Amino acid sequence: MKDHKLLVEKKLNSKEVFKGKLLHVFYDEVRLPDGTVSSREWIKHPGACAVVPVLKNGDLMMLRQFRYPMSQIFWEVPAGKIDSGESKDETALRELQEEAGVLSTDFAYVGHFYPCIGYSDEIIHIYAAWNLESVTQKVDKDEFVTRQRIPFQKAVDMVHSGAINDGKTVICLLRAWEWWKQNQPFNIDQSSSN
Repeated sequence: MKDHKLLVEKKLNSKEVFKGKLLHVFYDEVRLPDGTVSSREWIKHPGACAVVPVLKNGDLMMLRQFRYPMSQIFWEVPAGKIDSGESKDETALRELQEEAGVLSTDFAYVGHFYPCIGYSDEIIHIYAAWNLESVTQKVDKDEFVTRQRIPFQKAVDMVHSGAINDGKTVICLLRAWEWWKQNQPFNIDQSSSN
């Protein structure tokens, strides 16, 4: 098929099969480009924001968090879902304070990505933040995270070595690193930490 419009599937009907606090699962029937009918199971997600917080010396404020489905502790950037009625900017700044324990008035939208296009409509918006002020963390009562400073370049190196392997964090660090090199809110060491 040369015409990309011929790839579009048409929703025939949709049924919500699970409604949780965060995720809603749907079972849809769709008409495929060749006219046949098939099913699609997918998750509706409210969207999320992730922030790469850059300290004055070029370190990042990274998080360590246990993730139940994988039964392991991951390196992560502060991130969370967009609450109802909240703007993307408000979500990013709220998550920055709650999880990383920092405030910022200087931040920029880096872009967005879709982490799981085969089964969810989730979108994650990426931010970079700097001129950070340390405050008390305000994590949710069922959320346990520790903070750790890592030089920006070292975090990028950890992505390439596989030490940082949370998909959201990998994408956010690489996209924010490129954004930072192009926009330079302030100069940081870009030499390899190896």
